[in-house]
Amino acid sequence: MRTAYRVETVRAAEADLMARLPDGALMQRAAAGLAAACCSLLGKGRVYGARVVLLVGSGDNGGDALYAGARLARRGAGVSAVLLGERAHEGGLAALQAAGGRVADEPFGPLAGADLVLDGITGIGGRGGLRPGAVPVARAARGSDAVVVAVDLPSGVDADTGEVHGEALRADATITFGAYKPGLLVDPAREYAGALRLVDIGLGPLLPGVPDLEALQHDDLAWLLPVPGAESDKYRRGVVGVLAGSTRYPGAAVLAVAGALRGGAGAVRYVGPAGDAVLAAHPETLVHSGRPEKAGRVQSWVVGPGLGE
Repeated sequence: MRTAYRVETVRAAEADLMARLPDGALMQRAAAGLAAACCSLLGKGRVYGARVVLLVGSGDNGGDALYAGARLARRGAGVSAVLLGERAHEGGLAALQAAGGRVADEPFGPLAGADLVLDGITGIGGRGGLRPGAVPVARAARGSDAVVVAVDLPSGVDADTGEVHGEALRADATITFGAYKPGLLVDPAREYAGALRLVDIGLGPLLPGVPDLEALQHDDLAWLLPVPGAESDKYRRGVVGVLAGSTRYPGAAVLAVAGALRGGAGAVRYVGPAGDAVLAAHPETLVHSGRPEKAGRVQSWVVGPGLGE
């Protein structure tokens, strides 16, 4: 199960932790995890000589991207920073330049040849879509062949609600820090996040026991499914009834039955006018030509696909 916390909660935990750590240590933890994830995404042996572009806003996400870029530069990557905010994190920018990274004069040339793009334009505090000046840069990043990695959260999405107002930068992967944010698990923003990876920066003990949102994963549900034993028969494993399809749309019936069979039902009973098509595709189906209530034992029904009017 993935648990998520709202921005206010995450920031309170971060402030508590920063008060216990040396100045800048928390950002360095985030940058180290981000750089390690980028190395993994680039692939073993591909960091040296890789072309990395940092899209840097004026917030802490930009700082995370700059420090991570410095780590990649020290491993032999060619790193260029595109500064999109009114200012850039001074320490992160100095670290990048000291490691051999550079500030790009313009964004489009570096993006055209990039292997990886780090999206550090806006962070969890951002509201609304991307600012007009960042839109063409984001489009160029998405239109390139590079792997786009969001820093903590894709720029342009709402961290708390998952809403997307205006343009946002769709990522191939999102590396988030300390805790998942609701927007990473809720549509439509979830579709912008790509593959999710959580970097532990030490917030766990400081977060409330009850999260703001929980998202079930496959392993959370797998234990609910009955495991057939030697004595199991079709009735112990459950029977699914399918009332679907028509003479015009027999494929809907075939697909619904296929889904029930693939899902592990002990037996599937079909009721409807597409019985011949169903039997041709799935001869193990129990086809009934009468009314649904006369079909026999059924524990759950699938009703509607392809019935027409």
